[in-house]
This record gives sequence, C-alpha cells and structure tokens, in this order.
Amino acid sequence: MIILVWTILIIFTFSILIYRRASLLLNTAAAFLFLVVIMNWHGTDISRFLIGMGVFFLVAVPLNVPALRRKLFTNYILSAYKKQMPSISATEEEAIGAGTVWWDGELFSGNPDWKKLLSMPVPKLAAKEEAFLKGPVEELCRMLDEWQITEELQDLPEEAWGYIKKNGFFGMIIPEKYGGLEFSALAHSAVIMKIASRSLSAAVTVMVPNSLGPAELLLRYGTEKQKDHYLPRLASGDEIPCFALTGPEAGSDAASIPDRGVVCRGEFEGRKDVLGIRLNWEKRYITLGPVATVLGLAFRLYDPDLLIGDRKDAGITLALIPTDTPGITIGSRHFPLNSAFLNGPNWGKDVFIPLDWIIGGRVRAGEGWRMLMNCLAEGRSISLPALSTSSSKLSSRFVGAYARVRKQFNTPIGRFEGVEEALARIAGFTYLIDSARITTAGAVDQGEEPAVISAIVKIHLTELGRQVINDAMDIRGGAGICMGPRNLLGRIYQAMPISITVEGANILTRNMIIFGQGVIRGHPYLLSEINAAKNKDQSKGREEFDRAFMGHAGFLISNTVRTKLLGFTGSRIASASGSRHSQTYLRHLTRMSSAFALAADITLIFLGSALKRKERLSARLADALSYMYLASAAVKKFEDEGAQESDLPLLHWSCQLSLYKIQESLCGLFENYPVRIAGRMMKILTFPLGKPYKEPSDRLDHSVAEILLSPSDTRNRLTNGLFIPNNIDEPLGRVEDALPKVIAAEDLEKKIQKAVKNGVFGDGFHGDVIEEAARNGIIAEDEAETVRMAAEIRKEVIRVDDFPKDKWRRE
Repeated sequence: MIILVWTILIIFTFSILIYRRASLLLNTAAAFLFLVVIMNWHGTDISRFLIGMGVFFLVAVPLNVPALRRKLFTNYILSAYKKQMPSISATEEEAIGAGTVWWDGELFSGNPDWKKLLSMPVPKLAAKEEAFLKGPVEELCRMLDEWQITEELQDLPEEAWGYIKKNGFFGMIIPEKYGGLEFSALAHSAVIMKIASRSLSAAVTVMVPNSLGPAELLLRYGTEKQKDHYLPRLASGDEIPCFALTGPEAGSDAASIPDRGVVCRGEFEGRKDVLGIRLNWEKRYITLGPVATVLGLAFRLYDPDLLIGDRKDAGITLALIPTDTPGITIGSRHFPLNSAFLNGPNWGKDVFIPLDWIIGGRVRAGEGWRMLMNCLAEGRSISLPALSTSSSKLSSRFVGAYARVRKQFNTPIGRFEGVEEALARIAGFTYLIDSARITTAGAVDQGEEPAVISAIVKIHLTELGRQVINDAMDIRGGAGICMGPRNLLGRIYQAMPISITVEGANILTRNMIIFGQGVIRGHPYLLSEINAAKNKDQSKGREEFDRAFMGHAGFLISNTVRTKLLGFTGSRIASASGSRHSQTYLRHLTRMSSAFALAADITLIFLGSALKRKERLSARLADALSYMYLASAAVKKFEDEGAQESDLPLLHWSCQLSLYKIQESLCGLFENYPVRIAGRMMKILTFPLGKPYKEPSDRLDHSVAEILLSPSDTRNRLTNGLFIPNNIDEPLGRVEDALPKVIAAEDLEKKIQKAVKNGVFGDGFHGDVIEEAARNGIIAEDEAETVRMAAEIRKEVIRVDDFPKDKWRRE
C-alpha cells in the first residue's frame, strides 16, 4: 500500500511539474528530493545510499551541465540532425522569414496565452474612416449597377471611374503627406467589403492598387525620389498601377520566373551609354493591366559582365515602368468568369530601362522575392477576406429574408429542416469569416505582418465563402440560376473561383504552405535548431543547438503529458480567460493546441524532410492549425462585442464546428501515418476517452438559422457593413422591405388557412380567399390589407427576370 501511495505521489508531482513546464533543474531537484526521502524511509544503509546517489548524479550532472551534455549527447545528435535536415533553398528561406509570428506562434506553443489575444485592442474605425464609409463609399455604391457593369458595359461606368479617382479610393494605404487617405487595415477591409456588396467588379478595381502592388512596395522599399514622384500620382488616380508577377511558366511557382533582365549599356531618351537593364517578359492575369499607366514588374536579373555586383545571377528584381515605354505591349484583356474588372496580359520585347527604375534603386537589385514575400500579407490578410466576408454577409441577409418571404406548402421555406440546415451553415460560416477578417486586420493595425495567418485566412475564408454562396444558390433554386438585374447572387457565384485562385492557389496553400511555413516559424524551437545546424561557427552552433534541442525535448515531453491529462480531464484543468461560455471553448482549444503541437513534433520525427512530399498529411495539420485560429477569432469577436447573450448560438456553432474539424483533421493524420502503430498510439494519447467533439446539433442549427429569418440586433451585427439600398426596385432593398411586412401578415394568413381547412369558405385564388375571410369576419378589413400587401410584395420578391428570345442575338 505504501509503495502504491509513493508511486501515485511521484507520478502526480512530476505530472504537475511537466504539465506546468518546470525547468530541467527543478525536475532534477524534485527527483533528488524523492530519492533521498524514499531511501531514508526504507532505512537504506550508507553504502547503498552512496551508490544510489552516485548513479543519480552520474545521470543528473551531465544533463544539467551544458558543457558535459554537449560532449556526451547533443554534439552527436547535431551530427545526425545535419544529415537528416531538409534542404532549404534561398527563395524558401526568404518565404519562411517573411512577416512576423503572431497568434500562430501561440497555437504552436501547446499552451496559448488567451489573455494576450483577448486583451488585444478592439479593432475600431477612426472618425474619418467612418465618414468615408458613410459618404464617398455610400455614394459610389449608389452609382454602381453590377448587371449593367457585367452584361452591358463590361467595365465600370466612366462616372464611377472618375469618382474613384477623385475621392482617393486608390490611395487608401498611402500616407496623407503624399495625398493619400492613410487608412487603417480595418478601414481598408471595410471599404472593400462594402463596395463588394454592391459590385465585385468595382471592389476588385479599388482593391488591387491598395493590395500587393507598386504603392505597397514603394512605401516599404522605394527611394525618396520614387516615393515623391509616384505616390501622389497614385493617390490621385493620375497613375493607374498594375503589378505583373504571374506568367505562363510561373504561376504558383512564382520563384521560377523565366522573365529576364540583363544589365547592359544602352540608349535611353536620347542619351547614349546609359547603364540599365534590357528586359524581355510575358505576363498574364494582371488586374488593371489593360488600363495601367505604370507597371510593376517582377523578373530575374542577370549581370553577366558584373557591372553592378559580384553575381552573374543577381536574383529576382522588381522595377516600376511606365507602360508607354517602347517595347511594351499592354491593353488587351482576359474575361474572368463574367466579372468586369479589367484584367489582361502584357509583354515586353527588348525594353531598356535605367537602373534607377528598380524599386528601391540599384541597392535593391536581387531582393525582389524577399520584398514580395514581406508585402504578400496585405492582399491575403485584408483584400481577399473582405471579398469573402462581403459575399457571405450579403448571402446571409438576402437569402435569410428570402427564405422567410418565399413560401411552399403555405410555409416559409426557411422553416423546412433541409433549408434550415443550409441557413445555419450560411450564418455560422459568416460569423467565422467575419471574426477572422476583423481579428486579422486588427493584428495588422497593431504592427503585425502575420504571414502564416494571412495564408490561413486567404484559403479558409475563400473556401468557406464558396460554401456559403453554394448554399445560398441552393436555397434560391431556379431564381438563383436565371441571370438578370433581379439576381443578386449569380455574379458572385460565378466569380467565387477568382478569389480561390489569386494570391496563391488554395490547393498549394493548404497542402504545402500553411504548415510547411508555419511549423518552422511558429514552432518555439525548430527554427533555432535549423539555424544552429547551419551556423558556420561550429562552437557557437553547438551551444545554440544544445539549448534549442533540450528546450525541444522538454517541450515534446510536456506536450505528451499535457495532452494525456487534458484528454482524461476533458480539458477542465486548462486555464482560460473571458466570459463563462468563452472559457469553455478556450479550454478545449488549449487541449487541441497541445495535441496539435505534439502531433507536429511526432510527424516531423517520423517523416523529417519527407514531409515535403506528404502533402496530404501536411494539409491535415494545416487544417487543424487553421480551425484553431478561426475558433480563436470567433471567441475574440464574441468578447469584443460585449458577449451578447443573443449571439451565443453563433459562438456555439462556430466553436463546436471548429473543434470537430480540428479533431477530424488530427484523426485523419493519425490514421494515415506511414508507421501505423505510431498513429494508433497518437490517437489513443490524444483522445483517450474517445472522440469528444461533435458537429453542431439540429437544435443548434435551428437557433442559428432563426437569426437570419427575422429582423434583430444579432442579424444586424452579423451582416454589418453592407451597402443596403432603400430603393425597393433593388433586389436587396425589395426583400428588406418585404421581410417585416410578410412577418406581420403570417398570423393572419394562418387564420385564413385554418378557416379554409375548417370549411368556413372554400379555397380559391389567394385574393379571393382574402376577400372571403374579410367578408366572413375571420380578419378585419385593415388586416385584410396587411395580407394583400404581403401577397403582392411576396410575388414581387420571387419574380425572375425574363428577356425577349432574341435579345442576345440582336446584341
């Protein structure tokens, strides 16, 4: 019995120490104390006591004395590590080093600091930004008609182009001293989101100059002369920029750009023997290319005669070139899925430019890839999430109201459980999407450049947005597939693959980038081990590796114990912040963070550099990391908005779905481990009592769907930031006007249906039934008018556009 008690005490003590990540020295001291007490308890004689102490110190001293530890252990481990370490190219190093590690680092830690997230300032718009949204953005939206833009003009109207330029829409990220608006990332996001709710074509037109492009690159890397010349002209719209990166042979593998520039001497603007670059390139998919006046160009620079440096292959370089420069062919356009934003190819044949057209000047030659990687987070973090949020919010507001107005079998279609399931996904995904948009924009405004998080929001917000629009189209049925001015969602549905494709294909991003980049950047020790192994100063490298390796070993052991304890206790022992409901989910997310960190390490141990080729395993780890972030953002949004009781269904739905997705991703990982016994052991370790997380229940789906079916503060918060016309000739304005009127008539319609069912009067055309009900006293005359009005407006809402049969043949 005494042995059992001591065993339990020792296990308990070391479990707590390891769970709390106590230092190696503290664990060693605890082991020493237990050894002394146990040996004294048993009355061990002095010789055995000394032998025991000798064995203990023989192990403990080398482990705790770095110099001895290196000689006996870690130097040999370092040698083996170097042989197994994956090769990392220069371009991969620049991609890995881009941006900053933010909340992704906490999720990789296995023990996220929730206070850090929840104490982050609540993202808010400044007064001038609010005024811009209520003024110029509202006015721009009023002059846009997406059916006219896409079907008739295939371009924005001249009035809109002029208004965009005049009011500084192209200069949102440019500082005021250069004539720009100098908006926050949140404001940038809000502007794009609101415009996109009216016209995707206009939103993309405004988005691109404020995303990855000349302005962003000039602000970070341009010379003062370049800034002074271009930024005021870009802010005023006197210059229309585009950025040419993608080509036929370099899409997702943009680092393999075949476009060439050769340093040489040539003639420029009448001057001879000018040191410059002769360029040849072919690009495609370049937004604003057909109308651009200045072209940002990415190319590989060669210096065969070493005229500017000591490398013949200087590397990827960026330059800013007026499009009227001789040798440039630009102006033709692509036609991306019936969207009317201007996008097209361009070519350059023997184009000669001076060296000072390199962005940042001659000293930036060869630094283009790093410059691009550091700027990429803007488009991924701000612009594309804004588009996905806009389409999701618009779908939520429009289709939710439509599902209440549209009736089948004398019942609003939103009351059918099948439709309710789709409505719940629409609302729940919209909450997740908007949460991630706001949280990420808030991080950017706090000075973060979250490279991994930007990849997460790019892929998952566009993919969730695609699911939302698919569900919305299903609910709309035939009205969704018949194009015309009344079809609010058709063009969004057609254009959704555009967001999926740009800024890095989603397949590549999910399978290779999120975890591949994230594990090296976000893991607390892995990058330090890699850098130590590459350190040319062997003595210093060994010291650095020793520290990193021992930290990594303790991290692995701690996460093993933490995962087991959190699994057996149902996450109850994890600490958390926030309100009562948030704390529950944060504890579970802590458990999943610990399990994820452990799974990442075990996967690296078994696969090492081969993980690069195991894209599906990498993708499952990426999904687990992504849904941890999405759930974190949902909790942040809920707390920032005052933990409203009426928003709880959205919080519950978002977090329950996210936890389920994390669980299934990890289980899929374990089931597909190349070493099957390791997978089984990891599954038992992670989920010792079985899989605890379920998808949202039917009851919760019902509560979430209800939010979309009636006007409320929660519905308004969920869909905040859209352009909502007050004109009933507009599809959204029409259904917004119809919703309260139809709701007001529902109880009266039930009275009439009951009377018909009871045989008080016969069924017939709807108008006749209303008159019969009024004549028979079932409803009063003013109530009959309410029902008539609802019937008329319902008919107007469900109408579908039709055209003369030869309309398109004539055109």
